[in-house]
Amino acid sequence: MGQVADIIRERQVGSIITYVVNRNINFTNICIKNCLFCAYSVDFNSKDGYFDISSDYFRRKIEENHPYRITEVCIQGGIHPELKFESYLEILDNLKEIDPNIHIHAFSPQEVAHAANTSKEDVEDILREFKKVGLGSLPGTAAEILDDNIRSIICPNKISSAEWVHIIELAHQLKIPTTATILFGHIEDYHHWISHLSLLKQIQEKTSGFTEFIPLPFIAGNTQLKKNFSFHLNKLTGLDYIKFYSVSRLFLGDVFKNIQTSWVKLGFPLAQITLTAGCNDFGGTLFEENITRSAGGSFGQGITPEEFQTSIRQIHRPFCERGTLYNLFETNNFIKD
Repeated sequence: MGQVADIIRERQVGSIITYVVNRNINFTNICIKNCLFCAYSVDFNSKDGYFDISSDYFRRKIEENHPYRITEVCIQGGIHPELKFESYLEILDNLKEIDPNIHIHAFSPQEVAHAANTSKEDVEDILREFKKVGLGSLPGTAAEILDDNIRSIICPNKISSAEWVHIIELAHQLKIPTTATILFGHIEDYHHWISHLSLLKQIQEKTSGFTEFIPLPFIAGNTQLKKNFSFHLNKLTGLDYIKFYSVSRLFLGDVFKNIQTSWVKLGFPLAQITLTAGCNDFGGTLFEENITRSAGGSFGQGITPEEFQTSIRQIHRPFCERGTLYNLFETNNFIKD
C-alpha cells in the first residue's frame, strides 16, 4: 500500500519534500472547552494558567529563533473566557507591527466561532475583518473527527461538524486558505475515518481552499480520554500510522496535492517512512510545541531546518523550503545525496 501511495505521490507532486520554517506561539493555555483528548489546557483559576497577547510577548517569541528566517507564525491558544473579538484583532495587529511580511496562520474554526459569539457578529464578517487586518490562513484544527456522536464524547463543548464545515467553506469563499486535519486513533472506528476523509474531499472539490491534509495521531499519554476510556481506546501501531498516511494519498491525492506527515506525533524515523508512503511535506520547524508534549509526546518541541535536511537526505530525496501556501523558495535545498 505504501509503495503504491508513493508511486501516486510521485505522479501527482513529484519527488521534492517540502518544509516550512515557522514558529509556534501559544498565547494561553486557559480554556473553557475541556476536551478530553487535550492535556495542555487548564481551568481559568489554575495557578499554571497563563495569558499574554502583548506585542512584547510575540516579539520575544519570534526573536528567540534568530538567526533563522521565520516565514510563518502559527498562533495557538485555548478558548480563554476573557478573549473577545477585539483580542484576536490585537494579536493580528501586534504581529503585523513586528513583521509586516510574516504569514500569520491563526485561529481555528473554534476560535472564529468564539469571536463571532462574543461579538454578536456574523462569522463571515469576522473572517473578513481578520483578513483585512492581516490573517493569512486558518489552521483546520478543531476538526478532530467530523462525526457528532464521537464529538459528543471527546469534545462535547466544541462546535459541531456542520459548524466546522460552514466556517471552513466561508473562509475558502473569502479566499482565506486553510489546512485540513483529522485526529485519529482514539475511540473512533474505520468508518469514521472514511466519512471524515469523504467530507474533506467534498469540500476540496467544491472550494479548492485546503492547502494540505495533516493526519494527526492521537497521543493518549496524560489525557482525560485515556483515563476515562482506557479499555476502549484504539491501540494503533506504527504500521497502522503508515497505512493511514498511505490511504490518505490514495483517497485524497487527486484533490489534495499536499499530504503532511507529523514528526511531532510520530518521531523522525516513522515520519521518514511516511515520506516514502505517500506524504510529500515534512511540516514546520515549530521551535516550540507544547500541546503534544503536554499529552505525553516525546519527540521534541522544535527542530532546525538543518535537521529537516539531514533527515530528507537519509531517504535520498530532494528537498526545498516552502512558504505557507507552498510557494517554493530558491535556495540550495535541492541538493541530493
